[in-house]
Amino acid sequence: MLNDELSEEYDFFQLSGGVRGKYVDHYKKGTNLVLLDPDVARAFPTQESVNQALRLLIQISERLRE
Repeated sequence: MLNDELSEEYDFFQLSGGVRGKYVDHYKKGTNLVLLDPDVARAFPTQESVNQALRLLIQISERLRE
């Protein structure tokens, strides 16, 4: 049997250090996190590479519409 230190229940009012609503303003602005499939993540491993590729795709699609 595991000797687990976690309790079945916690009284969150007795815990210290937490700040209620710390990120609420950021959350209200919205998030745009996306999960990349593994093959896409290998091809575009950084935020910058993803943004660069998407900007290029936007430019191409705009030119095709002209």
